[in-house]
Amino acid sequence: MNSHRGTIYLVGAGPGDPDLITVRGMRLIQQADTIIHDRLIPKEVLKWARPEANLIDVGKYPDHHRIKQPEINDLLVKHGLAGDLVVRLKGGDPFVFGRAQEEMDACRANSIACVVVPGVSSCIAGPAAVGIPVTTRGLARSFAVLTGHTDPNLAPHTFDFAALAKIDTLILMMAYKHLHKITLSLIDAGLSPDTPAASIERATQANQIAVAGTISTIAEQVQQRKMGSPMITVIGDVAGMIDPECLKLPDDIKALIT
Repeated sequence: MNSHRGTIYLVGAGPGDPDLITVRGMRLIQQADTIIHDRLIPKEVLKWARPEANLIDVGKYPDHHRIKQPEINDLLVKHGLAGDLVVRLKGGDPFVFGRAQEEMDACRANSIACVVVPGVSSCIAGPAAVGIPVTTRGLARSFAVLTGHTDPNLAPHTFDFAALAKIDTLILMMAYKHLHKITLSLIDAGLSPDTPAASIERATQANQIAVAGTISTIAEQVQQRKMGSPMITVIGDVAGMIDPECLKLPDDIKALIT
């Protein structure tokens, strides 16, 4: 084994549009010996890799992790100890529900340098892609980002819904499966059923889909539109500011839902 340890770069690939990755992220992909990437990255960015680079897909799918997190950690350590420049390419930002801290801890435990390269998170970019500001003067001066997918060893949703109901804007990530349950819990906690809400699938990509309604209707609208992950849901008055043009369907999607 090479006695010279490499460096692990935890790189955020952005929300989906390949143009939204950072310049530093692009340069590291071009230089990498090994790229260990997730499912929700723009696959176009892998074309920037050197022909001899080692590309490893460790993508996780809903309710199915073909490669578990400890195995991913082991891969990072293996290639880092071999002296590689490793890009660990993660969707969005590595530190927003990305488990990057666990990967960093594994590298540091083995004395491997680990550097975080921030990315544009879909929690901000998703709403922006359809014209929704998460904060705006006079309407919303606070926002919270929540995961709708929790550790299976924990209770399904241990949020303080009464506290969340008082925040101007709520952004739900990975909430497709539990969207109905979460919205009902917020209504029960005092949020008006008429509060605007919007959901965006494949945000920033050419085939993104968006629907708009209220917190009491959004889960049903998502089902009727046959939307799925990756999906962002925005709840709050700002969701009513969605660009109507973004609610139109791309021609290649229309046939799938009629």
